[in-house]
Parts: sequence; C-alpha cells; structure tokens
Amino acid sequence: MLIGVPKEIKDHECRVGVTPAGVHALVAAGHTVHVQTQAGAAIGFSDADYQASGAQIVADAQAVYACPLAVKVKEPLAPEIALLQPGQVLFCYFHLAAASKLAQALIEQQIIAIAYETVSDANNTLPLLTPMSEVAGRIAVQVGANALHMAAGGAGVLLGGVPGVAPGKVLVIGAGAVGTQAARMALGLGADVTILDVNLQRLRYLDDVFGPRLKTRFSEAHAIASLIQDADLVVSSIYIPGKRAPKLITRNMVHSMKRGAVLVDVAIDQGGSSETSRPTTHSEPTFIEEGVVHYCVTNMPAACARTATEALTNATLPYLLKLASNPRSALRDDPGLRQGLQLYQGQVTHAGLAEDLDLPYTASEALLNGQ
Repeated sequence: MLIGVPKEIKDHECRVGVTPAGVHALVAAGHTVHVQTQAGAAIGFSDADYQASGAQIVADAQAVYACPLAVKVKEPLAPEIALLQPGQVLFCYFHLAAASKLAQALIEQQIIAIAYETVSDANNTLPLLTPMSEVAGRIAVQVGANALHMAAGGAGVLLGGVPGVAPGKVLVIGAGAVGTQAARMALGLGADVTILDVNLQRLRYLDDVFGPRLKTRFSEAHAIASLIQDADLVVSSIYIPGKRAPKLITRNMVHSMKRGAVLVDVAIDQGGSSETSRPTTHSEPTFIEEGVVHYCVTNMPAACARTATEALTNATLPYLLKLASNPRSALRDDPGLRQGLQLYQGQVTHAGLAEDLDLPYTASEALLNGQ
C-alpha cells in the first residue's frame, strides 16, 4: 500500500501523523510511505530522519494526497479537501458532529473517513482518543493556571496558594481521561480540586486512587451551578463518541462565576460544553465572556506537539498497519476499527453523527460486504 503523510496546515499544528519509527514499521511490513517535506521538522523529525527510516520525501501535499491511504492528525482544511480523491482512505481526527460544512464537503468528495476519535477496543474504550485526551487534560491545567495571571485577564489567583493563603479552587467536569489527568495536575499544583461525573463507579475508583485530596461529586445541573460559582478554574471534558457535546454549562452559570475566573473547554472540538464557548486557535487562544477568561483551542495537544505525536503514533500504528494491508478487510474484520468509520464514499456510517447532522445513516457492514 502507498501511504501519504502530509504536513499539517492548521494554526500552530506541528504534530505529524507518523513518526520516523512508525514509518520504519510500515516499510518493514512492505509498504511505501510518502512524507511531505518538513512534515515533522518543527518537532525534531527531519526529512533525513524519515529517509533513514525508509520514507520517500515528496515536495508538496498534492503528492501526498495522490496516495490511496493518507494518515494525518487533524481534519483536512479547504486546500487539502480539494486534493482528496474519491475512494481514498483518510485516517485522522475529524470531529464532524460540530463541523457540518466539512462533513458535507467530505461526503461530496466521496472519501472513506476513519476517525481516530470513535475507534473503540474490546474494553469499549477509545484507544486513539485517549492519548490526546491525556495530553489535553494535563495541558488544560497548565494553560488554566496561566490564564489566571493578571496579564492574561485572570483574577490573579495562584492555584497552589502559599502558606497562609488558601489555594485556588478547580472544578473538573467529567472524569474520563481528560478529567482524570486534569485533576491529577491540579492536585500536583496544590489546588483544591473537585471532580464531577455521572458514573459512580468511576468516582469510586478516583476516590480510591487519590484519596481525600480529591473531592468527588455526582454530576447534575444543580451541582454544576453551585460549584461553578466558587471555582477559580473550570475544566470541562465531556465527550460522547461521534456526537456534539451537550451544553452542560449555561450562560447563566458562566455569569455567576467570579470575575477573572477561567473556563477551559476541552470539548470544543465537539462543539463545546458551554453556551459561551467558541473555537479559538493557538495564535489567539483566549477571550473574555461574562467576565470569565475562556480557553477554547480546538487542537490543544499541538501545544506539546513532540510528546503528543509520539503518544499518538504509539496508539495509531497497529491500526494503520491493518489498514495498509487491506482497508476493506481491516474494517470488516475489526469491529472496533469499524466504529471509527464515519463516512464511506458519500454515505454516513456512524449513527450518532448521522443523527447530529440530520443526514441518512447507512450501516457500514452492508457497504463493506458489498451489499
């Protein structure tokens, strides 16, 4: 299989779809890999590194998207969409539930879209989303702490406090991979941390792991409305596979927050979990709404692109090797990988996505079996 690896063009997106080590594994399996020049240069993966691993360096994106299988990190932008070929397999993060225009463009291009964020495994977890969720959860507290600085428009609160001064209060909504890592980082800074979730079993687990340092609460509207008023930093990390994030934080709740408090909406890729959230970039990461600093960057892990790329390739490579061998067979034989199939040559093959976009749903099994 001929596999293309493009240079990302999203704002400050320095991650790359495959590391040189990943290329080495693909080439060893008998595949040919075309890597766009300078694709990984910003994070220390030179063209020479890729060539030493067996890749062929190509000059532009057009050469990459001539490959039947393209693997990247973030969703394709307009200049890339124009290069996509009907029937081409594109393996990356898409987050289409919050991007109806992108979804329609990809449907018109008749590509096969396999989304990292909905691939599942035998444990019903999301193995390709988890590593970036872990990175984003840790980053969320770092950027939240910075946004609390006076120069950033924050209230001037130091999350860890100092002797004689109480620590800042952190509210984490959602106890999945993002929320757990955010809580861990906030506790490490010495903050007063509360985490909410609807899964009592998960809360019991976190209580066992972190002990009384971490406060746990069942997540419901009244609890969020009450706790958010006293929080200095709120990290919202709600995710429903393939679907838009629910708006758990209302504008009234944000209005009730302290002036200069910070809201980091990690769910912004899926439309955001606050009524006041809107997508931002690493170039302009924050805005102030209702007196609250909002951080809503849609590619948060790109802030630590070297770590994120290595973590991502560790997770995606086994699936990429399966797809490179035979995409149709891989999708047909692996039900977890098939959960990642969102579009198949003009048809929506993920039920949750079809519902959110108000488009017809087609079961992928029928398409893959040639019916």
